[in-house]
Amino acid sequence: MAIELVDELEEDPRTTLESSVDVIISYDDGATGEETEAQKPVGLETQSYRVGRQNLDTDNTVFVIVSFEGPDRYSLAGGLGVRITNLSRALADSGYEVHHMFVGDPKEMGEEVSKNHRLTLHRWCQWISAYYPEGLYQGENEKLYDFNESVPWFVAECIAKPAVAQDKTVVILGEEWHTAETMCRISDALYAMGIRDKVIMFWNANNTFSFHRINWGRLAFTTTITTVSRYMKQIMWGMGQNPLVIPNGIPSSLLSNVDSGLVSKLRKGLDADLVLSKVARWDPDKRWNMAVESVARLKSRGMRALLIARGGIEPHGEEVAHNARSLGLRVADITTNGESIADYMEAIITHAAADVLNIRFHCPQDFLRIVYNASDAVLANSGHEPFGLVGLETMAARGVAVTGGTGEDYAVPFYNAIVLETANPAEIEGYIMYLHHHRHEAERIRNSGKETAGLFTWDKVIQNMLQKLEFQARVQGILTTPAAAPVDTIPEAEPEPTVRSRLAERRRHVPKLTPILAGSA
Repeated sequence: MAIELVDELEEDPRTTLESSVDVIISYDDGATGEETEAQKPVGLETQSYRVGRQNLDTDNTVFVIVSFEGPDRYSLAGGLGVRITNLSRALADSGYEVHHMFVGDPKEMGEEVSKNHRLTLHRWCQWISAYYPEGLYQGENEKLYDFNESVPWFVAECIAKPAVAQDKTVVILGEEWHTAETMCRISDALYAMGIRDKVIMFWNANNTFSFHRINWGRLAFTTTITTVSRYMKQIMWGMGQNPLVIPNGIPSSLLSNVDSGLVSKLRKGLDADLVLSKVARWDPDKRWNMAVESVARLKSRGMRALLIARGGIEPHGEEVAHNARSLGLRVADITTNGESIADYMEAIITHAAADVLNIRFHCPQDFLRIVYNASDAVLANSGHEPFGLVGLETMAARGVAVTGGTGEDYAVPFYNAIVLETANPAEIEGYIMYLHHHRHEAERIRNSGKETAGLFTWDKVIQNMLQKLEFQARVQGILTTPAAAPVDTIPEAEPEPTVRSRLAERRRHVPKLTPILAGSA
């Protein structure tokens, strides 16, 4: 079935208000047509009600999430995959119908339903992925072309159109630059069907990657643009955009206590004075060299310090390893054939004599939480960080997060984290030594960090997002503005007496004394 896409829309479909209808309910007795006193709402003699859908409830809303990354190991390449996987699951757990479009593992089912039939995974580009088994971004351009050409029709025809026919509101969330063109084409397809004003479309910027490839004018016209922090908002201000801010979140399950026995076992096996850890892509923005140099400086103090490092597949990792060796640090590449927590810990402890433990195996969240909690500090010290999910996950595990000073809106210096202001490794060194000699401060930061993490669970973030979605829905006329509830007429309270009025009242009750004149008796 071919759909003719519209290049220029005659009016902004996001501000069409044709579906906004005010319904006035009159109160009459049904016989004479005259309103009776009993039927009038108290105190609302002249007020009317607005009747209509007022919220995006679970029974009338369908979410569609469009992203390149997804929950498959093949599709996970960083924070975006973690974010979008947890968001889709949290929405489904909240009771919403959710469809997640992503570039999936070619070996998995093309369509998979879970979460009591509320979450449907749509694995896209699998026929291309079969030729590129190394992961999501191998063959990226080929997958992107297929994604743009086929996803818009499927979303519009197979998901949005049936849902609108059932009088449901469709919310489409696009993630990152890969989906910018896809979202524009989805909007065009919906407009051609005559249902664009029934669909809410948000596109989210998690990073500045390939911003130069985005047609911002078209994207801003067809969607509502969002981002993940005030730092990113300010960057986008400079580009003429004014995005809404919706933060990242973490699953509430990450707030559970970490197994103290496993933490003790790891610390004892590493046999180090200071254990630092860092989990990030091998990217210069992540300041890996700064982290490595801080370890070298701590060792020069005579401390037995080591770094547990988990990077990606990027070539910058070779530069970091070379820099570490040039500083006299021993680097060990760690692999394992097992996939249990015990296997991971044994592999690390076996290489504990090294200074930089370069983990080359997939680390599930359960294992990372043990590492975060066991570390004296988790170095999330990026120079450019749109949000900083690792820092928040560290707080949830009751670890000490050392963050940069960019998009980590949740980090408060020396309250719930250590916030770096420079790229000087001596700053890390100084703060680590301070915490080493002031253990009570480290404990206080750990406790405050965990409390902070509780404010950023996905159930709370979703409530934030729903408020912004419902605002846009009212702009489009999908939802109506709630009317004030009827209230009884409350008599005006007497004003509080002033000091002068109280004194005047007191004088009024004082008995008058007749003076006794001398000699009058």
